[in-house]
Amino acid sequence: MRVWVPDRAYFEPAAMEYSLGQEIRQRLQDMDVEILTTTSHNRITGIPGNTELQVYANSKRTLVVGVRKTLKFDSSKPSAEYAIPISTGCLGHCHYCYLQTTLGAKPYVRVYVNIEDILAQAAQYIEERKPEITRFEAACTSDPLSLEHITGNLKRLIEFMADQEYGRLRFVTKYDQVDSLLGIRHNGHTRFRFSVNADYVIKNFEPSTARLDERITAARKVALAGYPLGFIIAPIYLYDGWEEGYTTLVKRLADAIPTSVHANVSFELIQHRFTKPAKRVIEKHYPKTKLDLDETKRKMKWGRYGIYKYVYPHTEQDRIRELLGSLINTHFPEAELEYFT
Repeated sequence: MRVWVPDRAYFEPAAMEYSLGQEIRQRLQDMDVEILTTTSHNRITGIPGNTELQVYANSKRTLVVGVRKTLKFDSSKPSAEYAIPISTGCLGHCHYCYLQTTLGAKPYVRVYVNIEDILAQAAQYIEERKPEITRFEAACTSDPLSLEHITGNLKRLIEFMADQEYGRLRFVTKYDQVDSLLGIRHNGHTRFRFSVNADYVIKNFEPSTARLDERITAARKVALAGYPLGFIIAPIYLYDGWEEGYTTLVKRLADAIPTSVHANVSFELIQHRFTKPAKRVIEKHYPKTKLDLDETKRKMKWGRYGIYKYVYPHTEQDRIRELLGSLINTHFPEAELEYFT
């Protein structure tokens, strides 16, 4: 997949006080990106568009470069102890994505240049919890791999964590630009996770992301580079032919990933779910989506954030678990497997 080039980039003046801010500005100028100024990375005005939908689409083509002022890391349970904030927002257009509701009126992509401050805070968290291992998730509100050619921050995080006896890094991606990270020092302390899905789901609901074959090729490279590897199959979506689609998916993964590294592979299975607020936002942003958001076909489950979510009935959840659990146990018998509703 071609690397992302934003249509425009806003810089906070303070960002230019950091060498990384200057480097990013030069890279963007070399890409002929329009450079603008903003007083705050949290408030961007003037994004073009005659309708709300046009403004949303153009926001996803907008990069904002700023200084992360809040250095208190959010919790990232159950994936990790903390979310490490190197970027916010995503250039992808996944119809089902929870970022549409959590980011609200700020769908533009933000990156932070005070990476040394962020790493120092991570080191403090590690020190406070040792001798326990402290895990950091770098992709709670973004897909940092899609921005690596602009920031280089994942490389900095990976090399930092390689030296941490009690620190570990993990992130998930739907992109394939891994080459710059293959030869660097990681010490096995970073788990690369790829979000994968049946071809039907990727083609219909994941615009502006890498194709499945591109993600699988990238995953193989990562495995051969010695990184712990993970796959998130999410959202598991029931459509006509889903059993065949997910069977093909797991077999393709098994064919691509060497058996010698299977013991270092993890799988996370997450079924498709949505909330009423999410449904309203999805239908506004993607009015022609084929995503089935019919509440009558689902059961209600109380969510951790104080709102009901709509999940598949227990009978269908059982079918998902049985099929994918059997496939993964057959093709990756040594892999770690978790299922989340």
